[in-house]
Amino acid sequence: MSQERLKNKMAVVTGGASGIGEAIARRFVAEGAEVVLFDRNQEAGERIAGELSCRAVTVEVHKTDAVREAVESLERVDILVNSAGIAHIGNLEATTPEDLDRLYAVNVKGVYHAMYFAIPRMVAQGGGVILNIASVASRIGLADRFAYSMTKGAVLTMTLSVARDYISRNIRCNCICPARVHTPFVDGYLAEKFPGREEEMFRLLSSWQPIGRMGKPVEIAALAAFLCSEEASFITGSAYDIDGGVTLLR
Repeated sequence: MSQERLKNKMAVVTGGASGIGEAIARRFVAEGAEVVLFDRNQEAGERIAGELSCRAVTVEVHKTDAVREAVESLERVDILVNSAGIAHIGNLEATTPEDLDRLYAVNVKGVYHAMYFAIPRMVAQGGGVILNIASVASRIGLADRFAYSMTKGAVLTMTLSVARDYISRNIRCNCICPARVHTPFVDGYLAEKFPGREEEMFRLLSSWQPIGRMGKPVEIAALAAFLCSEEASFITGSAYDIDGGVTLLR
């Protein structure tokens, strides 16, 4: 699997202690990168960092000063992956102002913070790569995902804007738009919302993807490794659907 395509690169992965972020961190280490995990969960971050022999920084991405200090603590930033994010289920009427603020703070402002403090470092270094984790919710209308779709739409458009503004500074910026990915979050959601019906609901959620299953975190990580490597040096300002055919049929 490993080709060490990221050898000698310093890569920051936000939300790197669980789910997609963890899978990306693991793949990047296998590809030779020096990885730094940014995650609010100190225990999980330290555990994953211990397993991977990398570094973990406890930081909540919605806090400006915390992200500034975390980025300033690093020698350099060659790659930034914005994977930290939270979800909310509900249409507009079921989304309170507090819900909207909470999702905006993490999913939008968190991505902004990481890019805002990392990009000057990349400019000074002569370039870098940014990869944001968006969603199929950035691309199509999903029922009962008002706030989540709003934030992931913003991730997509921030990606395009940064790609356009920094192409002359040798900074590439792309995003990945996954459909449902089987992470511990999914299992926890099913256990909480559908006790005793977890297997039934898992099959239902899986069948929503025309390919007949959810994605795997390692599949997202494989695409991330490619997009952050020199093999993708001609790619910027692109959004990659990795969705089991969801956008194909909608």
